[in-house]
Amino acid sequence: MPVKRIFAAAQTDYFLLLGVTLFLVIFGLVMVLSSSTIESFSDDEGFFGRFARQGLFAVVGIPLMLIASRMPTTFWKKWAWHFLVFGGFLQLLVFVPGIGFGYGGNNNWIRVGESFSAQPSEFVKVALIVWIASVLAVRQDELDDWRRVAFPILPIAGTALVLVMVGKDLGTASVMVMIVLGCLYFAGVRLKHLFVALAGVAVLALFFSTIGSSRSSRVSIWLNGCVDLSVAECWQPLHATWALAAGGIFGKGLGNSVAKWNWLPEASSDYIFAIIGEELGLIGALVVLALFVVLTIAFVRVLRGARDPFARIVTAGVMVWTIGQAFVNIAVVLGVLPVLGVPLPLISAGGSALIATLLGIGVVLSFARSGAARPEAVVEQTPAERSRMLAAQRVRSRA
Repeated sequence: MPVKRIFAAAQTDYFLLLGVTLFLVIFGLVMVLSSSTIESFSDDEGFFGRFARQGLFAVVGIPLMLIASRMPTTFWKKWAWHFLVFGGFLQLLVFVPGIGFGYGGNNNWIRVGESFSAQPSEFVKVALIVWIASVLAVRQDELDDWRRVAFPILPIAGTALVLVMVGKDLGTASVMVMIVLGCLYFAGVRLKHLFVALAGVAVLALFFSTIGSSRSSRVSIWLNGCVDLSVAECWQPLHATWALAAGGIFGKGLGNSVAKWNWLPEASSDYIFAIIGEELGLIGALVVLALFVVLTIAFVRVLRGARDPFARIVTAGVMVWTIGQAFVNIAVVLGVLPVLGVPLPLISAGGSALIATLLGIGVVLSFARSGAARPEAVVEQTPAERSRMLAAQRVRSRA
């Protein structure tokens, strides 16, 4: 049966990763429905406009993830450069008049038809991970030489970062930096080289945080604290804090948020964790954290069993991306980090982010399914293969 073939896999790692991913997507749809009704109605989309769009994105993303999980490892290696070029092409479209446009100060958007928009930088993340892995996987014996690591990774990744930064998307750029550093670390690059790279990133982050009135004011507000609603940059962080506090331990109940009544901007996307805390309370927030812990465990299981360096590096990159971005999003809502404008993976409203994340997880699922991420000793054999192996062993023993 076709459905049975889609889900046919011998690895518990595969089902653990698939299961927690689907659960997070379904939970995200419920929370998008709960948090977006007022925003949708205010924007003349009806009460269920944003939820319907998010459901459509899930309907596209989940089959795409399952299709990606069917691809062999050689497919991703062969097409790595093509994915990178295609991702770069999409990112360049944001600078084309009539196609690219800005939203909330972020200019990394393109129009797709009359009703939909997309954020190409989300797909650049996937392409960058697969490409970096393809480069580092064939240079495992040269990782001690920083020049072999830096080129071509530094100029290519740097170009991608510059394109995103020109679009004024500091949040996505920060996540991309985490992805690059994560891939380098799990590939086996020497720590002293990573520390040098990290120091350079810190200097650049300090520089970019001080240019531009919006970014500098966000950092200043974060450092000094928000206490005055009359300050525009304080409105969102303060209402997020109040929403979390209002939820208490058990929450107000699903659908009973007050902050979503146009008090908290981006309630269904960047600040959906605040709505989770308000409606489901501390218990609901801890459940979300626990789900991301389980997702981390699933990634680590695949990572530890990886025999192919390419599979290991890609898995690490996707893990750093999803878990790191979740940490950043939650930290922003809690006020631990300044406002960066990144969504909560698999939960926040946003089609590009959801589809790209599901695609990245689909690549990791392909390793768990195909055997690229499992030890040789546990690769399952069919009865016919086992019989042939035993017969060959008997012949060798007689000889």
